[in-house]
Amino acid sequence: MNQLTPATDTLFSPAEADGAAPSILPTAGLAALAKLNWEELYAQLNEEGVAVTAPLLSPAQCREIIDTFDKPGLFRSTVVMQRYQFGRGVYKYYTDPATVPLIQTLRERLYPPMAWMANRWAPQLNERTFPTALEELLAECADNGQHRSTPLLLRYGPGDYACLHQDIYGDIVFPLQIAIMLNQPGEDFTGGENVFVEQRPRFQSRAIVVKPRLGQGMIFPVRHRPVRGKNGFRRHPMRHGTNAVETGHRNTLGIIFHNAR
Repeated sequence: MNQLTPATDTLFSPAEADGAAPSILPTAGLAALAKLNWEELYAQLNEEGVAVTAPLLSPAQCREIIDTFDKPGLFRSTVVMQRYQFGRGVYKYYTDPATVPLIQTLRERLYPPMAWMANRWAPQLNERTFPTALEELLAECADNGQHRSTPLLLRYGPGDYACLHQDIYGDIVFPLQIAIMLNQPGEDFTGGENVFVEQRPRFQSRAIVVKPRLGQGMIFPVRHRPVRGKNGFRRHPMRHGTNAVETGHRNTLGIIFHNAR
């Protein structure tokens, strides 16, 4: 098991005080997080609707997370997708991310810069802002009856796919999430591309296909994103899913920041 501890007592730089993105300070075992350029990721998110990070996890860390799939004690529920017409495949929600320190650390460290991006969107969408620390968001969720953990591990084999959907779970919805690819496309599996569909008011919908490599993360909207129009910002709903896997097995870690009812 990787030991994940901050390299200093402070996890983030104070840069957000002047409107700049908070930087994730070096964290033992997750050095890649400190190298992320959040201004560039925010620009990519606004331009494309989805932002793809550099690899966040090593191959060994990806394998560590994949191996948790066969440890039932770590999960609060297992969803066989075809039973509910969600697609085909299996995903599992972790009971408590703290039982897998790697996942807990990712969720805690990634949240503040994701909140910085969400809060820049808030006035454009005429929506609320969010606290800058994950524990404050989770306390708010608990006060609203949303106690269940939402980080999940998805596994698809040949012929498996996910229908287009949104991950809402309750009244409190943090507007961004991240999914991390745990296998190498083209080697561990073929097919299984990530598909996003953006509804554009008064126009036809737009499909976005994203192909992250091993360890890379995809940042994308949970429900919608702001897009500038002639008369200000418009709200573009977005849904996400997965194309059918052709060969091999595809595992993905989904990190959702709000908890579920």
